[in-house]
Amino acid sequence: MRFKMSERSIFATLLRSPWWVSALVAGGFALVGRLIVFEKYAFPVMSMAFPFLVIAAISFWKKRDIPSAGRIERTLEAVMAMSWRDFSAMMEEGFKRQGFEVTRANGAVDFVLVKAGRTTLVSCKRWKAMSHGVEPLRQLVAEREAQEAREARYVCVTHMADKAQRYVAEEGIVLMDALELAKLLR
Repeated sequence: MRFKMSERSIFATLLRSPWWVSALVAGGFALVGRLIVFEKYAFPVMSMAFPFLVIAAISFWKKRDIPSAGRIERTLEAVMAMSWRDFSAMMEEGFKRQGFEVTRANGAVDFVLVKAGRTTLVSCKRWKAMSHGVEPLRQLVAEREAQEAREARYVCVTHMADKAQRYVAEEGIVLMDALELAKLLR
């Protein structure tokens, strides 16, 4: 039997919050235990802070690689100002840092990534497009099926039409949005 935490529990809520919120709760317990409660009961009250310190550490560890909103915005501005040559070079470098073997491709697919025997196709030529329609996604899916790749990724940092969003969900395409780009392009 596997333990599953309720989504509405205090610990689940704190795991979704910034790490410092849990640290403040732990500090509150410690402060109450030290200053307000009788000395005889101070240690038990202060020890109630420990689970919150653990949650703070877990929350910090899980979110350590998530870029801030400012960093995402700066990355997006830089990406939108880049030429295709510079952008593709940065993408290739980012994928290599993640441990992929990268091969450039032409057509619907820009990169073929291989890691642990699994192939992923990436399409990113339309990264600056004002709106993304279904046709480039269909081409990517056709290539994924033709090459028998495990995954298809599509770079999209601007608006995607509703029909295209439904197609992405139906076909299991992984969207690389501004957050994913900020993680990849450090």
